Amino acid sequence: MTGAEGAFNFRRIDARLTTSGLLSPEQLASLGGEGYEAVVDLLPAGDDWAVADEPRIVRDQGIEYVAIPVDFAAPTHDDLERFYGVMDALQGRTVHVHCAANYRVSVFYGLYALARGQWTREQADALVHGLWDPGEYPAWASFIADARDGGGEPA
Repeated sequence: MTGAEGAFNFRRIDARLTTSGLLSPEQLASLGGEGYEAVVDLLPAGDDWAVADEPRIVRDQGIEYVAIPVDFAAPTHDDLERFYGVMDALQGRTVHVHCAANYRVSVFYGLYALARGQWTREQADALVHGLWDPGEYPAWASFIADARDGGGEPA
């Protein structure tokens, strides 16, 4: 399936925000026609799953491309704070956020929505646990706990 909805682990958050895992070059090339105005990519360039030409494919459609390379083995609060700033700046625009499997994204967006008072903890957990169990990855379990305790939630 072409388009964002055909991407691995696709989720529609609301009318202007979608998330997913990896998109194929063909799916990326269809985003402009679907009305997307920005793509936020949490997958590090050079990752085995990354689409090498993604920035060009996205920008050639007039879509803003933002890369926040998050190391799956070691997510940082600096990454999360950058994500918060990017998402704040993109408010009101049609945005797709992705990584390899929607694991990084689900945690980052869940923490963002929680920190901004848009979601309850239960809603954030539902997004994450509908895709994966961060408890199986100690770095992520610790990261989430620290962020919820204020370590990754800027004022």
